[in-house]
Amino acid sequence: MQTDTHRIQSTDGITISLRERSPTDPDSAVVFVHGATYAGRAVFDPRGAPEHSWLVWSADAGRAAFAVDIRGYGDSDRPPAMDAEDDGQAPPARAPEAAADVAVAIEAVRERFGCPVHLVGTSWGTMIAGRLLTAADAPEVASVTLYAPVFEPDPSLLEGMRTDPPPTRTVSRTEARSRWNEQVHTDPPAAIRGGTADSDPVFEAFWASLAASGQGVEGRDAIVAPNGTLADLADGSAGDPPYDPGAIDVPTLVVRGSLDPTATRADALSVYDRLAVSDDEAVYAEIDGGTHFVHLERRRRALYETVEAFQSGVRERTR
Repeated sequence: MQTDTHRIQSTDGITISLRERSPTDPDSAVVFVHGATYAGRAVFDPRGAPEHSWLVWSADAGRAAFAVDIRGYGDSDRPPAMDAEDDGQAPPARAPEAAADVAVAIEAVRERFGCPVHLVGTSWGTMIAGRLLTAADAPEVASVTLYAPVFEPDPSLLEGMRTDPPPTRTVSRTEARSRWNEQVHTDPPAAIRGGTADSDPVFEAFWASLAASGQGVEGRDAIVAPNGTLADLADGSAGDPPYDPGAIDVPTLVVRGSLDPTATRADALSVYDRLAVSDDEAVYAEIDGGTHFVHLERRRRALYETVEAFQSGVRERTR
């Protein structure tokens, strides 16, 4: 298996990071897009936790697998607004900018392998994927998976958030763990990740990947993230999401964890019900016992297999 990290030129002079895990002779490729806070390496290929790597699993299944870091996340360049002293600047990394980053990643993968490319977005990453695929200059992809989608989130999800957010926000290790654990019905919460009350290796691998990236905050056990996502979520909550699911014209899977309080069933079904592709190209699924982070939990293989089966089905229908 080839493991590499690439640097690719995007728009506005920004260079983005693209993590790769690929077999020798892949029959297709998949590009993964992270969500609002945590970068691609931590989410899809955490350091020291190969059994919890969706990239490794995809490569073992014969696909070249890539995780892109949107500008301001992971090891991609930061937009200048993130380091500006003026908090009054518009929050960077809105969905249109993020979609441009994903577009260049897809093009780089296609040039490298010359094979069909599938797209998978999670959480806010589904907004990015939707925005990209409904643009006039949308790239060609074989399918899209909208995993843990947030589309028109309930206003309660945004409680406590500023309506005019500053360019960035910080998230501590404690806050990240608490957000995850609050969704869990097991005792101890770490058990959902294969841990115990005294040991939580998957979370530690996830956090170490973040802290070691460009998102790490010097001198603090915290990370920084751009706030363009908060503006996108606020627009969606107000009924103005950044894309129309009915304009997506490729096979689409909508999938969520059954315990996910962020990507609710109502919101996910709203996306699914608006799809205009043919019935055999629109699929809805739920992963029983999974939270917003099911890709790193005990039920992760059910998610991986659901997405793999969908992508393989697309390939069979198009042969």
